Amino acid sequence: MNILKQILEVKHKEMERMIPCLSDIDHFETQSLKDALSVPGISIIAEIKMKSPSEGKILPNADPVQIAKDYESAGAAAISILTDEQFFGGHVDILKAVKKAVSIPVLQKDFIISNHQIVEAGAIGADAFLLIAEALNANKLKSLIEFGNKIGLESLVEFHGEEHAEIVAQLVPDIVGVNCRNLKTMTTDISYFEKMISSLPSDSVKVAESGISTSDDLKYISDLGYDAALIGTSLMKTGNPGKALETLLGRLL
Repeated sequence: MNILKQILEVKHKEMERMIPCLSDIDHFETQSLKDALSVPGISIIAEIKMKSPSEGKILPNADPVQIAKDYESAGAAAISILTDEQFFGGHVDILKAVKKAVSIPVLQKDFIISNHQIVEAGAIGADAFLLIAEALNANKLKSLIEFGNKIGLESLVEFHGEEHAEIVAQLVPDIVGVNCRNLKTMTTDISYFEKMISSLPSDSVKVAESGISTSDDLKYISDLGYDAALIGTSLMKTGNPGKALETLLGRLL
C-alpha cells in the first residue's frame, strides 16, 4: 500500500466523525491564486510543512506565522499550509493564524475528498485548496472543483502518475500541478516535469511540485514552460526558510 492510500483511509475515517462546517456565508471573499501565479517570471508557492512521511520531523518548534511573514518578504507569490495533522503535523489553526499575518493568497494542502472540507477551508481563511487526482475519480474531481468555484475558492489540481495526466487535462483546471514525487517510493525526479509538460492544458497555470531546491532547478522548470513552483521541504530543512527563499530567488536574478 502506498502512503496516499494509507492517508486516505485515515481521512475517510475522519470524515465519518466530522461535524459538517455550516456557514451562513455562501460565497467567501478570497484572493485569486491564479492571478498571483500569472505574473511574468517563475512564481513561488512557499510551503510550511512541519513533518512528512518521507522526511519525518522537518523543523521542530517552528513558528509558522513568522515563517509565512518571512516568505512573503522574500518574494513568495503565495503560501501553502499543510493542515493534515496525523501525517504532516499541521492544523487548521496554523492556516487561520497565517492568513491573518500575510497579504498574499494562502493555499490549503490537505487530502480533500468532500464538500464539507472545502467549506471548512473557506471558513478558516483559505483562498484555494489542493485536489489530488490519485485520490479521486474524474467525476468527483470535477464536482469538487465546481463546488469550490461556486463558493469562491480556487483549486490546484495535481497529479503524480502519468496515467492521471489525461484525466486532469480533460478537466482543464485553472491551476494544474505536476508532482514529481513517486507515491510508491517517495523519491523525486525533476526530469518528470519535462516529460509531462506537453500533456498539460495550454490555458492552465502550470505548477511544478516537489524536488525543487536550487536556482538551477527553477530556471529548468521556467524554461520548460511552468509558471510556478511549489517549494517546501528544501526551504524548511535549512532552519531558516524565509532566508533560504530569499537566497534562492536572489540567485535567480
